[in-house]
Amino acid sequence: MNISSKTMVRSAGPWLLFLAIFAHVLLGQDKTNQKMAAVEGRICDSQAAPLKDATASLENTENGQVLVTHSDEYGKFRFTALPSGKYLLRASKTGYSSKTEGPFAFEEAEGKTIELHLINEVPLSGALDKSSAVQFSDEPQFQVAGIADPSSYGGHGSDTVLRTKEALAEDTVSLNHGESNGSPNNPASSTSPYSDTATAHRQKGDEAEVEGRPLEAVREYQIAAELEPSEANLFAWGAELLLHRAYEPAIEVFSKGQRLFPNSVRMLLGLGIATYDQGATEHGQQLVLSACDLNPTDPEPYLFLGRLQDAEKIEPPGWTEKLHRFVDLHSDNAMAHYYYAVALSKQKTQNKDYAAIQAELEKALKLDPNFGQADLQLGILYSEKKDFGAAISAFERAIKALPLPDEAHYRLAQIYRQTGDAEKVRQEMKLYNETSQEKMKRAEQQRHEIQQFVYTLRGQKPDSTTPNSKP
Repeated sequence: MNISSKTMVRSAGPWLLFLAIFAHVLLGQDKTNQKMAAVEGRICDSQAAPLKDATASLENTENGQVLVTHSDEYGKFRFTALPSGKYLLRASKTGYSSKTEGPFAFEEAEGKTIELHLINEVPLSGALDKSSAVQFSDEPQFQVAGIADPSSYGGHGSDTVLRTKEALAEDTVSLNHGESNGSPNNPASSTSPYSDTATAHRQKGDEAEVEGRPLEAVREYQIAAELEPSEANLFAWGAELLLHRAYEPAIEVFSKGQRLFPNSVRMLLGLGIATYDQGATEHGQQLVLSACDLNPTDPEPYLFLGRLQDAEKIEPPGWTEKLHRFVDLHSDNAMAHYYYAVALSKQKTQNKDYAAIQAELEKALKLDPNFGQADLQLGILYSEKKDFGAAISAFERAIKALPLPDEAHYRLAQIYRQTGDAEKVRQEMKLYNETSQEKMKRAEQQRHEIQQFVYTLRGQKPDSTTPNSKP
């Protein structure tokens, strides 16, 4: 080798070393990315035609992080380099109903392909105008005419919010029991000449709801309320509208009822939940808080407040104090201890009182040994404290007690991942996916039925629900 050749080798040496190091880094990155999960798929309409520029969003339900992309001309989208965890996928496009898939979980290096079909929105047959707007007077006789567009359901963060709204609507309907307590504010007494007729329509409404004829149920409840606007009749009407996501008319009915019966706890609760479900979440929450103060010894408002916690990552101001009062007033109520424990668990990590949370959960379980949700929360608490043995026992009890214990299976898998038991991770993730898919299937079926009800209501003419109309 001559001198010039040696010089070239010496001068190239540092570059060769740099390239070797750079190649090693790239190789490491490639191996890292290979361990990350990916989601890809296609967004199309109900006829399987691709939808361009549809929005696809992927939410990590554990940390709240949301990734957003848009479909290409073939309707395709892709999310890559995803860490293992639970995700919720949504697709939406103007003029189409949104679609949600999940929650589903990913392991390392796992891929998932999903096709989402969006249904073309049914156009409103006659938007609300002056002639069809909801009108009320302070007279005993009044009418709700025209149904607002309640299709914007889906919540403000995750599928948990939607499930919470649905559960709260069902809980509100469950308050539809008994008759008015004879409030002096009732403009129509039980001795009204129309009482029998109003009662008959109310009973027809109950029968129609039980038999799965919601449109007829709404019509009968409305006739009953117009003939005799008692607290019971107004609440039955508003609750039926709320159950089927006709939020705006439900708010109108509950508002009227709350003005006529300001001491009715359930009327204020109905107004609060309808307002919350419509999307005015903070105002709805405040109404529920107010219901807790209307009759502090009544447990119902606290139970609704506890259910609202499911949709909140951080406890709003004033909630913990209200739920603490619930425990003080009803120390023999397992739900009181459970909801107070959940409120305490939502405090910032540095402010968490783990001993108090554990004590409240154990009190709930002492009152109700088969309280699966309490065992689930207890397992989460033990997991945070790295007491894996106690956490596994709590999650296993929760699995036995809960009908679809998807979260308990998922959290068990995370513990086994940390302890290095790969086979149990595989088993628990398999059970998690099965139970979560079944839960989603049931929820989607219910939402489809409700959506069809709302679309039918949209097409009604203002005079189609008057007392003189024929069923």
